[in-house]
Amino acid sequence: MPHPFVPTLPTRAAAAAASDARPTAPPTAPEPPSPSPERFTPAGLEPERVTPTAFVPAAFVPTAHAPHEAPVDAGEPLPAALGPLAEYVRDPAVTDVFVNGAAGLWLDRGAGARRDPLWRADEDSVRDLAVALVAAGGRHLDDANPCVDVRLEDGVRVHAVLPPVAATGTHVSVRIPRMRRPRLERFAAADGFGEPVVRWLRETVRDRANVLITGAAGTGKTTLLAALLAEAGAHERIVTIEDVAELYIDHPHHVALEARQANLEGAGAIELSRLVREALRMRPDRIVLGECRGAEIRELLSALNTGHDGGAGTLHANGLPDVPARLEALGALAGWDDRALARQAVSAIGVVLHLERDDGGVRRLAAAGRLVLEDGRLAVREETPWHA
Repeated sequence: MPHPFVPTLPTRAAAAAASDARPTAPPTAPEPPSPSPERFTPAGLEPERVTPTAFVPAAFVPTAHAPHEAPVDAGEPLPAALGPLAEYVRDPAVTDVFVNGAAGLWLDRGAGARRDPLWRADEDSVRDLAVALVAAGGRHLDDANPCVDVRLEDGVRVHAVLPPVAATGTHVSVRIPRMRRPRLERFAAADGFGEPVVRWLRETVRDRANVLITGAAGTGKTTLLAALLAEAGAHERIVTIEDVAELYIDHPHHVALEARQANLEGAGAIELSRLVREALRMRPDRIVLGECRGAEIRELLSALNTGHDGGAGTLHANGLPDVPARLEALGALAGWDDRALARQAVSAIGVVLHLERDDGGVRRLAAAGRLVLEDGRLAVREETPWHA
C-alpha cells in the first residue's frame, strides 16, 4: 500500500517499460491533431502553443486532520495541479510549503519551517509536480527557463527551480495567502497593531501620502499594503503593478497589471518598468508597485514626483536603518548615483513602514520613519506619529 503522502506517478522508466509490454493494436488511421490553446504575443510574433497539463497522482489518500488542522473551505475545489500538496494548502494554519527535491517537505505554520516526516517523493515526481504547477499558472518551466514564479487560483503563489540551478534537485515553494481582501480592522486586533497605529494608518491613506512598506520575506508587506489600499475612496482608480499578481484589494476600482515571461523563442517579455510607464497612461488615482527590486524604481519615483500622490510600494530590507542603502542599490541598477536617488526618494516617499515577524509568527509594525537628506545622502529618521 503506498504511503499516504507519496506521489505515485510512475517514473519515466516504468512508464516506458509498461508501454513496451502492451499488446500491439491493429493500425488505424491517424486522427487529426486537436488544436491547442494559444498564448497571445505582441503583433508580428508567432503565437506560442501551450499544452495544458495537470499533476494528479494515481492514488493519493489524505490523512485525517487533527482538530486544530481542519481544512479551509473543504467544499471549495483546488487546482488539480496541486496534487499531493492540496491537503497542505487546505490546512488553515499553513502559510508556506517547501518541497526540497527528494530530501523532503517542510511546512510553516507561523513558527518557522518544520519538516513533515510523512512525505516521500523521488526527484522525477517532484519535477513533474513543479512543471505542472507552473503550467497551471500559464508559464513554462524547462531547462531553458529553470526558475519561474507563478500565481494559481485564489492567489496561491508558486516558485520553482530546476537543477542544476537548484544543486540538490527540483525545489518548489508555495505561499498561501490566508487573509482574503484584508482590512485594517483585522490588524487592530493583532498584537503588533494597536488602535492608535491603525487610526494613524487610516489618516496616512486619507492624506494621500506615498508609502513604502519594508521588511523581510513573510512579514506581511503585501497584506498590509492591500489593507491600506482598501481604505482609499471608492471613487479612486487604483492601478497595481506586480511581477506576479498577489494583491487582493477590497476596493471596487482596482486594475491589476502583471509582468509577462518571454515565450519559448525568448520574445514577448513585459518588464515591470514598462508596466509602470503603461500605468501612467491609464489615469490612475493611485499607482502601486507591488515590490521594488530593480531598475523599475526609477519609473516609480519619477511617477510619484509628477503629481501621482497616494502611491505605494514594498521593499525587502532587514531594518529601517537599512532602507536608504537598499534604495541606493536599486537606484544604481537604474543608472542613478546616490545623490540623484536621494533627491528623488525624499521628494517622492512620505512614509516608510517597517514590518517584522517574531518567533511566534506575530507580524508587527516595528518602526516608521521618513526619508531625509544628510550631507546630500539618503537617510531615514524614525518617528512615532501615532503617539502625537
